[in-house]
Amino acid sequence: MNESYDKNTAVVVLPPVRGGRLSDKALRAWLAQSDLSLADEPQELLASILKEIDLPYPEQGLAALRMWGQTGDRPTVWIAAADPVYLEPRLDHLCLHSLQRAGIPPSDLRPLFDHLQETLAEDQRYGFARLGVCGYLRAEQPISTSMVPAHVVDQREPGEFLPTGEHTVMHRNILSEIEMSLHEHEVNERRIAEGKQPVNSLWLWGGGTAPEKIVRPQPPIFTDEALLLGYWESATAVADLWPGSFAACAEASLNGFVAVTPEFEASPEHLHEYLVELRELLRSNRVSRLILLFRDGVRADVRRSDTLKFWRRDSELLD
Repeated sequence: MNESYDKNTAVVVLPPVRGGRLSDKALRAWLAQSDLSLADEPQELLASILKEIDLPYPEQGLAALRMWGQTGDRPTVWIAAADPVYLEPRLDHLCLHSLQRAGIPPSDLRPLFDHLQETLAEDQRYGFARLGVCGYLRAEQPISTSMVPAHVVDQREPGEFLPTGEHTVMHRNILSEIEMSLHEHEVNERRIAEGKQPVNSLWLWGGGTAPEKIVRPQPPIFTDEALLLGYWESATAVADLWPGSFAACAEASLNGFVAVTPEFEASPEHLHEYLVELRELLRSNRVSRLILLFRDGVRADVRRSDTLKFWRRDSELLD
């Protein structure tokens, strides 16, 4: 483990906390006594976690790491993530909607990716694959891609997140071919008839090759997020699926740990239960420090000594 990392610290990813989602006054006061801050922009989850534990962020190959996490095998080719999105035309700009976040079923994606493979991959320059609700593009030559996943751009204008530099012409060309191929596909026509957003484009991001496997000390991680699992696998570090409780994470870890609660467990009730358990974990000295990364950009650095700040009873960041 990195020497600068506190080995009795738990780094935890939690559901959103803002907008009055946390009504319990005692829990609000407990968080208000901590060091609270708010990120200026949406953050990619792996980058946020690695910053906390002082580990290097990959310069390329995020899609390959995600596939590694999904399959358990290191990809050996250049690939990019190619995830389903709806580009909504507005008066003077486009707005991107991440369909993974909206909950698109694999049964809708399967025929779309089969169609892309049939129509665009005949000359073997490209190949399309789908794993669950994740899409991938294989290419013989590198293509410039975005560095962030679609959920970071969700509900925003995508232009500022598009790639620049080398190979951008290839990016525009393949994206144009993809959008033409998806246009008026029967799956999209059915989705529109059902009042759902069509898959009218793919978000290409994280292109590159997987790193060689190394041995690097890292805190254990407990998560269902494939990209995180792939990063930990590439470092021969301890990684397991989310066990359902922080007590189980602490029990399985001699030192600190990283835990990522499932994104679909995002209700205020889940948030309340998680914070109650984490507060008890800190009080019982199972950990000496909590770094809480809420999915809406709020960060809380919580220590047992924070209870001495009794005059803090609330924070505007929680409103």
